[in-house]
Amino acid sequence: MIYTLCFILIVVGLYGIVVKRNIVKIIVGFVIMDCGVHLLLILEGWRHQGEVPILQKGMDLTQFISRAVDPLPQAMVLTSIVISLGILALMVALAIRLHERYGTFDIDEMRRLKG
Repeated sequence: MIYTLCFILIVVGLYGIVVKRNIVKIIVGFVIMDCGVHLLLILEGWRHQGEVPILQKGMDLTQFISRAVDPLPQAMVLTSIVISLGILALMVALAIRLHERYGTFDIDEMRRLKG
């Protein structure tokens, strides 16, 4: 069920990117899709009643491996958050520059004003 929520978020974000004509709505669609991807990556490493992957003295290694949560998806999500934050900052900066130049956020209006 939770994976369905991830795919719904990704599809809603993709819909916002593809269909909408307003740059701000496209940016919001990107953020929604990005949250869905992050949630999907986190769920890939989830394990029911999992333990934090930190070894301590006196732990049985085979039992620890069978219960530990995979830390790789968490590291991938942290990296993805940093990359998506940089992309989001670039998109907002471009949207501001386009608004300064054309006076609108509508893509069709910008094409018409370009001549």
